[in-house]
Order: sequence, then structure tokens, then C-alpha cells
Amino acid sequence: MAYIKRIIEEHLKYLSQHFPVIALTGARQTGKTTVMKHVFGNIEGIKYVTLDYPAIRNLAQNDPELFLQQYPAPVIIDEIQYAPQLFPYIKIRVDKDRKNGQYFLTGSQMFRFMKNVSESLAGRAAVVSLYGMSRAEIQGKDETPFLPVNNFEAHSMETITTVFDGIYRGSMPQIVIDKDLTPEIYYGGYVQTYIERDIRDLTEIKKETEFLRFISCVAAHTGQELNLNNIAKDSDIDSKTAERWLSLLTTSGLVYLLTPYSGNTVKRIVKRPKLYFMDTGLACYLSLWNNPRTLENSAMAGAMFETYVISEIIKQYCNAGLNVKNRLSYYRDNNGTEIDLVIIDNGTLYPIEIKKSADPGNSALKNFKVLSSLQETAGKGAVICLSPEFYPLDKMNVIVPVGVM
Repeated sequence: MAYIKRIIEEHLKYLSQHFPVIALTGARQTGKTTVMKHVFGNIEGIKYVTLDYPAIRNLAQNDPELFLQQYPAPVIIDEIQYAPQLFPYIKIRVDKDRKNGQYFLTGSQMFRFMKNVSESLAGRAAVVSLYGMSRAEIQGKDETPFLPVNNFEAHSMETITTVFDGIYRGSMPQIVIDKDLTPEIYYGGYVQTYIERDIRDLTEIKKETEFLRFISCVAAHTGQELNLNNIAKDSDIDSKTAERWLSLLTTSGLVYLLTPYSGNTVKRIVKRPKLYFMDTGLACYLSLWNNPRTLENSAMAGAMFETYVISEIIKQYCNAGLNVKNRLSYYRDNNGTEIDLVIIDNGTLYPIEIKKSADPGNSALKNFKVLSSLQETAGKGAVICLSPEFYPLDKMNVIVPVGVM
């Protein structure tokens, strides 16, 4: 399979010069192993070992000291979550020798992976999240974290047809590269693998159909404010189970919860996050959309378009090594005033609206003025939409085609 350059490569190289342990995590099949091997596997002296092999996994679990003797640093250890016994021994080694770029770890079960990293390797490991391929990666272009003040191309070749084709197929490397692979086949296998290799290891599921119904219901709520009670009711499970299973989806990297803006002066905002699937292809499959043309004309088209834009911006910030949690939020108050996305950068709030329209007009800006009442610095705003042209709406706000964002 052909390799497509990932934006995160440069950030990984940078971290390897400053930390003894580099931990790359993310959902299954986002390309973690491929990226690690491509960036570091060809460097002389760096070995590669995967714990997918039962014999090697058993050695790591039962005799971690011998394992690390047989596979000394510098080494890439793939799927390390299968042998948490290794973490204390890696800690001992890096504490003896603080040389940077010793251990390159990957893990798909983010809950266990992050728990072991935080307990054993705090201050010693740089942790990086990898999502599916960004639009820029798919198109072979450079990428800059989105801000309305960026320099944008004047024209976009994207249309509603090409955008929803991309939304429907999603961003996993295999389906991006293999154009003949249908989403129905790919995501069907993906969901089954996810349940068998991750979910059954992490929680007790009495009936597989219960979890499938739950995750499908979550997918149908992408782009919406989280109402866990409604999701639990629609899934026919209790609220505690729904909360536990949603936590698994977020720690697995499949779902992102965008928190509401909560500046010190804001007393009237809602408290619930908005829910977004990080791969629109998976969301389409789970919510039973099997045709992009039907999807683009459906009642769910706006939410899916918003999911696509938000997930792309999250990828851009993660690929640049920036903390997403501290930078991205949304605004909604008790009066129903809502801004789809607020980007916080150097103390300035940048409002973003997302519209599945080619000509949203000035009405899309109507809620931006609320930021000026928050005693915060309000910056330039943007409306990301299906317009073919980039242009200013007024002196403070711009139209940004989704194809150039």
C-alpha cells in the first residue's frame, strides 16, 4: 500500500529530540504503526517489535526485564497496551539514562495506554494523538491550524458533491488509498474489530447488539449538544452504562466532546459539550447512510457537514502538536445564542460559523457580537461554507470555502 505523508511527522521528530519516550496513540487503523516505522524505522540502530505476536507478547508480560534486554533501546514497541508490565521497567531505564529518543510506543486501547503512561512515565513521555487523514494530507498539501486571520487561497475547487463524497468515505488511511474499497465493507469490518479487540477487553458487554445499538445512536447525534439521557433511552440501556460506554468512545479516539466556552465572566452558558465523531465515514456507516447523494439532501446533512469541519480543525491542531482542549470550544447561552466554534489563540476569541450553504450571507454573523460582551478580546470571525470563493463579508469577518480552510 502506498504511503501518504502525514503532517504529524515533523512534530514527532521534534519530540524525539526532547523526550526519552514518544507515545503515539489513537483509534485503530489511523496509521500509528505505519507513521512510527516510516519516521523512525529506517534510522540506523532503531529496531521494531510488535506485541501482536503471542510469543513476544507473553515474554513482555511474564518477563519484562528479559524482553527489554532482547529489544534494547532505541526501539519501536507496537501495541504496548498488551503488556502494561513493561512500563515500570521502561521508567527505570530512562531514569538511569535520560537520553532522548529511546522508546517509541504505540497503542490503540487509549484508556489503558494513557493510564499506564500517566502512572509510570509522567514527565518522561511525550504523548501524541493521531486521527484519520486530514483533507490536506489526502490532497498532498501543507497544513496550518485554522484561524480566520490565516492566508487562504482565493478559489476552491470543492463542490457539495465532492465534499459529501469525502464525508461519506471518511478519513481512515486504508479507505483513502484503496479507492475501490467500499465504505460498507471497510467500516463493517472496522466496527467488528473494534468491539472484539478493544471493547470486550475493557468492559463487560452482555449482548454485542446492545453496544452496536448504542454506538449507532451516538453516531446519529453527531454535531449535536450531548444529551446522554436521550441516547440511553433510545439505546434501551441505563444512563450509567451509557456514560461508561461514551467514555470508551472518547478515550478510543472515535468521538470528541467539544466543551462549551467558560470564560470567567460567563455565568449563563450551557454546561453540556457537543458530540462529534472524528471519522465521518464511520458516523455515516453507523447511522445507516449508504449513499452520499442521499445524505447531502437529508435532514442530517448540516450536522454531518459540521462534524466534518470540526474534525478537520481538530486534526490540524493535533498535527501541529497544539493542545486542542485549551483552544477549541463552542458558545451557547441560556438565551439560545450559539456560535459553532470559538478558537482561543493568545487571549483572542475567534468566532466560527459552519454552514452547508454556498451563500450564507451576513445573517450567519448575527451571534458573533455576543463575544464582545464577555469582556474578552474578540478577533476576526469566519463562516466556513460551500462557497467557491474566499471573500470578506465585512471588515471583521470572512467567508472561507471548506476546500481552502
